[in-house]
Amino acid sequence: MPAKRSSASKYASWKAYHQVIRQYSKIPLSEERRLIAQAKKGSNESYQEIILRHIGFVIFRIHKRTFPEFLSRFGEDLLSNSIPILHQKIKTYDLNYREKQGNPKPVKFASYIWKRIDGLILDSLKKELREEKGLVKLPNERYATGIIEQDLEEV
Repeated sequence: MPAKRSSASKYASWKAYHQVIRQYSKIPLSEERRLIAQAKKGSNESYQEIILRHIGFVIFRIHKRTFPEFLSRFGEDLLSNSIPILHQKIKTYDLNYREKQGNPKPVKFASYIWKRIDGLILDSLKKELREEKGLVKLPNERYATGIIEQDLEEV
């Protein structure tokens, strides 16, 4: 088990991201959609800008969903694992989304990604804790080291 950090050092590693968050603050929906459209057309600069503008949101979700003990141990890994998710979500974001009545309904990118980011956080933490306890679940097997799958969900 890793050594416990002081409360001041627990969040010190996150301070490096504060400058990025300040430099790439929230933007209006229209600007966000323009960047996504450019990214979908292949603009790497737009891809990077959308991702940088949502780092603060991802960090917020990580802090919201993760216990402090796990945050200090796995937080930065969760952040780095979320970057490919952001790339994927830019590709699948529907600029022409419409509500059931057929009216255009633009959606903020943060609203579009939050459930997937939360799912990534929870799935990653479960996996890390299983591996830590030596309960690695092998693909297509009901049992992992003699423990029923249901028991693994309790870990």
